[in-house]
Amino acid sequence: MVTSVANTNAASNPTSNTAADSSKFSTDYTTFLNLLTAQVKNQDPLSPMDTTEWTNQLVQYSSVEQQIKANGYLETIANASGASGSMTSAVSYIGKTIGSDEPTATLSDGGSATWNYTLGSTATAATLTIKDADGKTVWSDAADDLTAGTHSFAWDGKDSSGNAVGAGKYTLSISAADADGAIDASTGLTGIVTSAQTENGSTVLKIGNSSVSLDSITSVS
Repeated sequence: MVTSVANTNAASNPTSNTAADSSKFSTDYTTFLNLLTAQVKNQDPLSPMDTTEWTNQLVQYSSVEQQIKANGYLETIANASGASGSMTSAVSYIGKTIGSDEPTATLSDGGSATWNYTLGSTATAATLTIKDADGKTVWSDAADDLTAGTHSFAWDGKDSSGNAVGAGKYTLSISAADADGAIDASTGLTGIVTSAQTENGSTVLKIGNSSVSLDSITSVS
């Protein structure tokens, strides 16, 4: 009698990886056919094997195969629905000013950028530093507002010597302290959302040339 090696649990697990399930099903089905072929070749011709058992198993394999395909279709529908929902949400931000915890801006030649910086408490000193994609400092100066809270910072796209920087990615960081030592401080992009689009499979908002993910948004106005 043929022993079934199919993993029928794959059909009842909607969260399983469909590709992995399909691969395992193909392997199990091939093994099943090899066992069946071996049994048919070696059966006693005077007492042939009962076909009922392996016929039932073929039916079971067919059922599992159909369920795996159905799971694949459902995953496709779910993914399409999720992408559509993200884009719908992203479009609602167009024309609004948002703040995010994304500290890197993408500048074109002659471009500028606007960030925000947040101080956990009032500081006695705070330094803002802008670095290029290679980690080289291109601009650094003291922050104007040292009170606790979130403040806006606009950069004209020029280095510490007053020369315009080239196109590329630039990251703003901050270090701040009070009389007792370092305090919590962070930076992030801020600006008006001009469009929403998909990049590398994810929905992002565009602020100028910079991309901001939906989950990085900290404020909307």
